Amino acid sequence: MKRLRRVRDLMTGQMDSALAEALIGQLEATKEGAWLAIAMIGGDTRRADAHEEMREIEHRGDTQRARLVEELSGSLITPIDREDIFRLSRSIDDILDSLRDFVRESHLYRVSEQHRFAPMLDQVIIGIEALETAVHDLASGPSVVAHDALQIKKAGSTLQRMYQYEIARIFSGEVTSESMKERELVRRLEIVGTAISEAADAIADGAMKR
Repeated sequence: MKRLRRVRDLMTGQMDSALAEALIGQLEATKEGAWLAIAMIGGDTRRADAHEEMREIEHRGDTQRARLVEELSGSLITPIDREDIFRLSRSIDDILDSLRDFVRESHLYRVSEQHRFAPMLDQVIIGIEALETAVHDLASGPSVVAHDALQIKKAGSTLQRMYQYEIARIFSGEVTSESMKERELVRRLEIVGTAISEAADAIADGAMKR
C-alpha cells in the first residue's frame, strides 16, 4: 500500500504524502507547544503543569521527525532536495526544543511579569502557521514556494527585532536577578526566531535548486 501511494504521488507530480504528513505532524506538535507557552504566561496553565505537558508534546514532535527521516530514505520523489527537507525538519525540531527550554526555564525562574512575553509568542505562532502553509505548497511552483519562504523569513526577522527591543528595555533599568531571568527567557524566544529563519532558508534553497 505504501509503495502504491508513492507511485501515485510520483505519477501526479505531488510530494510524497507520507513526507508531508510527517512534516505537518511536526508542525502541529510545535504549534501546540507554542500555545501551551501562551497559556502558561497567561496564567491559564500552571508552570509545573506546562513543564510536564511540554515533555509529552516534545515526544510527539520527535516521533514525527523520526517518521520523516524513515520516509525520506525510501521516498521516490521529493518536491525539494532531500537535504533541504532534512534541514527544514531539523529547524522545526529546533523551534520546539527552544519552546521546551522557555517553558522549563519559566518554571525554574518564576519570573513575575510573564505577560511581557506574549507579543513574541504571538509572532512565533505566525511563523509556525507560515511554515504550515509552505509545507502544503512544497509541491507547487518555485515562485509559490519562494513567496512562502519570504513570509516565514519575515516572521523570524520580526522575532529577532522584538528581542533587540526587549533587551534594550531590560537594560534600561536597574540590572537585577529578575531582569537577568527575563533576559534568559527572551533569549530563548530569539533562538526560536533564528530557527524559523533557518527553516525559511531551507525552503528557499530547495526552491532555487528545482
